[in-house]
Amino acid sequence: MRLLICAGGTGGGVYPALSVLQALIPGNEAGTDVSVLWVGSEKGMEADLVKRAGVPYCAIPAAGVHGVGLRALPRNLLQLGRGFLAARRVLGKFRPDVLLFTGGFVAAPLALAARLPVRGLRRPRSLVYIPDIEPGWALKFLIRFSDHVALTTADSRAFLPASARATVTGYPVRADLLGWDRSDAFLTLNLNQDLPVLAILGGSKGAHSINQAVFNHLPVVLETMQVVHLTGQLDWEGAEKILQTLPEALKNRYHPYAYLHHEIGAVLASADVVLSRAGASTLGELPLFGIPAILVPYPYAWRYQHLNADYLVERGAAVLVKDAELASKILPVLQGMMSDPERREKMTSAMRTLAKPQAAREIANFLIEMVPGTIK
Repeated sequence: MRLLICAGGTGGGVYPALSVLQALIPGNEAGTDVSVLWVGSEKGMEADLVKRAGVPYCAIPAAGVHGVGLRALPRNLLQLGRGFLAARRVLGKFRPDVLLFTGGFVAAPLALAARLPVRGLRRPRSLVYIPDIEPGWALKFLIRFSDHVALTTADSRAFLPASARATVTGYPVRADLLGWDRSDAFLTLNLNQDLPVLAILGGSKGAHSINQAVFNHLPVVLETMQVVHLTGQLDWEGAEKILQTLPEALKNRYHPYAYLHHEIGAVLASADVVLSRAGASTLGELPLFGIPAILVPYPYAWRYQHLNADYLVERGAAVLVKDAELASKILPVLQGMMSDPERREKMTSAMRTLAKPQAAREIANFLIEMVPGTIK
């Protein structure tokens, strides 16, 4: 099988695709040989993650057009035209059997290029995976050209055309996350077995408003819990400075990191509560570990994160704090949750009922099954 992957961003798009690839390549059930090419944007933040995983990466021009101002629109349309021509060349050279899309600006020109005949090439089949509850603009566009759609939750069906063939698979999580248990995680992160753990997940760039709210209350927070804080690069220096100002008795309770790759599994395995944005990964990783969550949807990204957060809140697995209310609400919410083990246990049970640990394998099997059905 020759698989072409097109995924942009980080948690929402790249990590699910990498998870599917991990499930697909080692000893897949059909015994299929797999050749992979990852197509991304020229300046995409996904490039480093993909190359780190040892996957061949090809960059083509891309740009967004949805919500773009009139001054930028002609330039972006030209970029898309260049991307379309580059995508045609990639398809003709790599000759994929099947395409996996999880989003990104590059997906649109690639999907269009794959629909038009290329000399001597049968049209590849395509599978679109939707990480968030509501698909973004690019994924909504791609659904029209796809042979099948994989969904994180059934709630996404409300945003699909009636003609779409869709299956609820869950969010594909990386196999390396599953290798951590709580005792190993505590040892790796140098945590105290006698204190509950708050994990603050900010991603590679961090979540500035969450970071600032935590910084403002950190000494009080550390009186009753220990904190593993993924600050992101932008607030990393601020976290280091705050660490140095903490009383000696509290310093070993604060564990800031700019970002973690492999050890993110240790963070999740150790956490009693997670404080984070509500990106798509919260729909897969938190249920996998059964972690109660305090979710603060990013307020400037349409409503995608709000819908993700609402999904978990409505099922009793999370609580929501609005970004504008962080300064006044984060401390009482944190203290209230950490001081109520019975409430956390109920939230843990609710979160675990949402876990779909076989999602990556299910999507991988879909891709394998699609290869014999390639049409001209």
